[in-house]
Amino acid sequence: MMQISLRKLRVAMVLIAATSISLLAACAKHEDPPPPVRPVQLVQVKGADGAVSVFAGEVKPRHESDLAFRIAGKVVVRNVDMGSRVKKGDALARLDPADVGLQADAQRAALAAAETEYAFARDEFERYSHLYEQKFVSASALDQKRNTRDANRAKWEQAKAQLAVTQNQASYAALVAAEDGVITSVSVDVGQVVAAGQVVMRLARENEREVAIAVPESRIGELDHDAQLAIVLWSDRDKAYPARVREIAPAVDPVTRTFAVRVSLLATDVAPPWGTTANVVVRHASSVAGVLVPLPSIYQQEGRPAVWVYDATTGTVALRPIAIEAYREDGVVVSAGLKTGEWIVAAGVHKLTPNQLVRPYEDGIEASGVRPPNAARAAPTLRTADGRGRA
Repeated sequence: MMQISLRKLRVAMVLIAATSISLLAACAKHEDPPPPVRPVQLVQVKGADGAVSVFAGEVKPRHESDLAFRIAGKVVVRNVDMGSRVKKGDALARLDPADVGLQADAQRAALAAAETEYAFARDEFERYSHLYEQKFVSASALDQKRNTRDANRAKWEQAKAQLAVTQNQASYAALVAAEDGVITSVSVDVGQVVAAGQVVMRLARENEREVAIAVPESRIGELDHDAQLAIVLWSDRDKAYPARVREIAPAVDPVTRTFAVRVSLLATDVAPPWGTTANVVVRHASSVAGVLVPLPSIYQQEGRPAVWVYDATTGTVALRPIAIEAYREDGVVVSAGLKTGEWIVAAGVHKLTPNQLVRPYEDGIEASGVRPPNAARAAPTLRTADGRGRA
């Protein structure tokens, strides 16, 4: 009995201790964790210095020629491949010279026969002339010999011209580069029979490159004389090369409804490979007053545009209404509500609340060289609205 009573007493004491701990935990005050500091991507507001348009295009040579044999025949030699650099006078390909050689031999024989006939007719006319002076033949007989001589002389001249043509055709069996350049395409191989004038290669000059773009009808006016053009290669987007419009097609393409435009690259120290992609950037003088902000920074507050402005002293953001002047390819022109140099949130604007504590996003963003004062300790990574800057 004594052992049972001690066991019950121990169980009762354990229950009382557990109940006391539960009551003390329930009476303790519960505190919510502090809200997290959300990282944000900031951009600095800049002035709207001018409208910018961008057209994607392809690098092409200005001068490109289709090469073809001037006679028909079978290709027996091909000396170049696509991408080969050639000099003026280099032999690119050759046809079988047997046929043109036989034609030249046949024409030489025809010339010799015509020359023999002409010599006989000329001598015959001279003999009849002496006989006519001695009154042994009539004037009509002499005229007949004269006509025969003149006809044979014409046949002789014709045979000489045909021989020259045949000899030229023999030289046409070799396809020769007319100028320095690069072979951009080859559509013939050894053993293939080609017709006269059939394109077998394409030769492009290396002295001038340009970008071919297609401009819609509604935007062809952007390529006016006041526009400043630059070419930016996709392989090197940090550099912009000056350019000018060389040619605008006089008629719109019936399928794409666009104008074919050629933009010449003025820089001589760069030679982008043909076929690579490039952007033609067209910049116009600013016709509106205001500042430029990126499109993702616009937040709709009850149907009205606004932006989140970053306060560098408190590290918080506040929603500020703005007035939009125009939408452009490089951003949105704001005519009221912002000042040049202020910092705004550029992405994730729908995740923020008024007076929310934030910090500049540090990874994967280009720096600007200008940062809010309280962000100097954390060395944030910021960028300007044009996407340029440094940490």
